Amino acid sequence: MKPIWVVDDDASIRFVLEKALQKAGMEVRSFSNPRDVLSAFAESCPQVLISDIRMPGGNGIDLLQQIRQSHPSLPVIIMTAYSDLDSAVASLQGGAFDYLSKPFDVDKAVDLIQRAVDESLREEQAEDAQQDAPELLGQAPAMQDVFRAIGRLAHSQVTVLITGESGSGKELVARALHKHSPRSGGPFVAINTAAIPKDLLESELFGHERGAFTGAQTMRRGRFEQAEGGTLFLDEIGDMPLELQTRLLRVLSDGHYYRVGGHSAIKSHVRVIAATHQNLEQHVAQGKFREDLFHRLNVIRLRLPPLRERSEDIAPLTRHFLQRSAQELGVEPKRISTESLHVLQKFPFPGNVRQLENLCQWLTVMAPAQVIQAKDLPEDVRPGAAAFGAGAGPAPEVLHAAAPDKASLAAAASMPQAPMPVVQPEADWETRVEQVALSLMRDGTPDVMHHLTQRFERAVISAALEQTHGRRIEAAQKLGIGRNTITRKIQELGMED
Repeated sequence: MKPIWVVDDDASIRFVLEKALQKAGMEVRSFSNPRDVLSAFAESCPQVLISDIRMPGGNGIDLLQQIRQSHPSLPVIIMTAYSDLDSAVASLQGGAFDYLSKPFDVDKAVDLIQRAVDESLREEQAEDAQQDAPELLGQAPAMQDVFRAIGRLAHSQVTVLITGESGSGKELVARALHKHSPRSGGPFVAINTAAIPKDLLESELFGHERGAFTGAQTMRRGRFEQAEGGTLFLDEIGDMPLELQTRLLRVLSDGHYYRVGGHSAIKSHVRVIAATHQNLEQHVAQGKFREDLFHRLNVIRLRLPPLRERSEDIAPLTRHFLQRSAQELGVEPKRISTESLHVLQKFPFPGNVRQLENLCQWLTVMAPAQVIQAKDLPEDVRPGAAAFGAGAGPAPEVLHAAAPDKASLAAAASMPQAPMPVVQPEADWETRVEQVALSLMRDGTPDVMHHLTQRFERAVISAALEQTHGRRIEAAQKLGIGRNTITRKIQELGMED
């Protein structure tokens, strides 16, 4: 681990932090002014930087802005004796990890710095694993199957039907098929057949001649012509009207089509990739979709799994979307805590990858600190856990609502927790825990060990604090842990008052 850098013109502050951090096992380097810090960056870089906000010859906000340009992922903690809202907002908007108001409690300061170190180390590992990450991410076995299929199909001209729920990334798969195909030098043209009015869709697909209908004052090229030599992606093909299905079948069969109002056949050299979230077999049975067109499209089918079936992909996707949202909005990228990722991995995401992307955009704007904690997540994403008891069923499904309002940030400081069971004095608590673990696993609750460990730690720490009337140091002694440990646990478990 790299050293912690402390910059403050007050020698006593530097001394106190040096001793406290060294006692916690951290290497420390101190500076008395911003100029020396900037010079030191030419040779090395710290794990975390702690800077005063007002110093002779410069201030912490300006120093923060200069550092963010060359070291955007470095956690910076701002210290200020002016604990006003403007200073806090300026430091956080500038990309600070957090800020300390002077005078500060040394133990809390060390704990905050330790959290910054932990996040910095996790972020370094995540950045190493995600350098040049593509938009189509996935380590889950189901997604690996999709990637292998893309590799096999990319050099083929065969028509592909992509199925999957809305928001699962069907267009990204279509783009990947095009990108790795011999047609990659040609255009990729996408059209959502459900988003275009029925009476305009034919013209959109095939174009029209001048005077073909009222308002057609000029000749217009359709999407098939625009995609010539490349790939045409027909999204939501299940919503295409029956009469247009007949025209599409003719194009796929003989490779020719006519513009609306036209008399000359146009030869098509386009690969067609279709996608739908609907059950086309059922549509065929109900007479809503032509059976011959279905078989023509369904030469090769790719099923894209919903996000709830690949929870292991949520962490890399979240980091990717946070980076991209920050770039689009021109702000510093937020980092996300391990606890927050656990919450997201338990959420069903009915809107799939698109919903996760929208959530990351919301967090980029609304999360109050540079590191996203569980309490910063929208309330509808923090579902209640599965009921903690024998015979309990799964937690009720939490539906995704519109973007949360300001009330979401005022939600409870901790994740909503299921009630702990009432344990009778004569009960064998180890057997009880085993029963609860079995119940959670049967209900499909992910991360059962993490789930139970958090419950256990919260219960034990609560008991110790109740016994000592809230005195943390005494509670830590009774539990046999350090005072920094109990402070960190209280914050991680959302037990702060």
